[in-house]
Amino acid sequence: MTVVFSRLFKEKIDPAKVDTNYDFACIITAYKNVAITEHLVQSLLKQTHQNFHIYLVADECNPIDFSMEDDRLTVFYPDPSLRLKAKSIIHAIKHFKRSHDYCVVLDADNLAHPDFLKEINLYANQGYRSIQGQRTAKNLDTVYACADSTGEFYKNFVERYVPYLIGSSSVISGSGMAVETNLYKAYLDSPEIQMGKEMWKKMLQEDKILQNFLLRKNEKIVFAKNAIVYDEKVTTADQVETQRSRWLYSYFQNLPNSSGLIWRGLTNLSWNQLVFGVITIAPPLFILLFSAVFLLAIGILVNPYMSIYLFMGLGVFFVNILWSLYLSEVPDKIWSAIWGLPLFVWKQVTALFKMGNPNKNFKHSEHTKAVRIEEILKD
Repeated sequence: MTVVFSRLFKEKIDPAKVDTNYDFACIITAYKNVAITEHLVQSLLKQTHQNFHIYLVADECNPIDFSMEDDRLTVFYPDPSLRLKAKSIIHAIKHFKRSHDYCVVLDADNLAHPDFLKEINLYANQGYRSIQGQRTAKNLDTVYACADSTGEFYKNFVERYVPYLIGSSSVISGSGMAVETNLYKAYLDSPEIQMGKEMWKKMLQEDKILQNFLLRKNEKIVFAKNAIVYDEKVTTADQVETQRSRWLYSYFQNLPNSSGLIWRGLTNLSWNQLVFGVITIAPPLFILLFSAVFLLAIGILVNPYMSIYLFMGLGVFFVNILWSLYLSEVPDKIWSAIWGLPLFVWKQVTALFKMGNPNKNFKHSEHTKAVRIEEILKD
């Protein structure tokens, strides 16, 4: 329904308002593998928007020679180790070289399009304080990577672009976002982050804490679809299971926050909070799929005529996914790998059974795809 509704709206950006050259703090968090960040640093140094400084926090990493020296790059090797993304970000902010207008958070495996900061600056000039860029795949080398990317394209459209178009907020990706510095510092000082620092892997994911913090203040998170960040996608079945078990745990953890935003939206008459709460409370696609099939089977036994409507609803479900991918103009590799989606879905099902002990089962994702931004742009 929201996808159809969004077709009535167009993005309104006023180029005439671009007159401030905002200063960005680009914070990169690396854990046990600082070498993978080299190409990200290079992609940032080649930005068309030049007012920024890079802060690389290399936690539990052996110092390496980046074979580059630049006044816009500061590297930290924390001692003692931090072992938490939020702590790494706090460490970077405490050691800022100067005051910055916005904080941009990036993961170690990311790459930034040359116009990434230029696009973020465009939205900052529109008065927005929370801006989510578009995260997309830097590798489509396996069926699992293509399936992972399929989900990213769908979420970018349905959970980020569509809510932004209809007047609500985009769901935060976890990297590639920019938040006004004072607002971001307030988030880091929030009780959820302060308590979470002691919870280790049982902590709610930082991106969910951030979006909940912003929406409670009724801040609007906009989606800058042309501010592109490339992200490494999972390539094996084990990586899917490991990553999704962490994400699923965080989804169920966050349900009280999503329902709370729905209530706030109703009581505050806030379309922004209401729509965002509904979007974030919706179950992952594979849970929706299995629930629909289960209800369809029951419907056939209980009331065969009513089951026809359930079957039609299931058809709409699949059409909506395909239509969203079509509107997103996904690469041909995505369409050719659609057959692999059942394998990806199955590993998400098995991931459900690994949520019980986060400190034991949740492992750090290893990144190995060392790709230059020039190679990505060429492809």
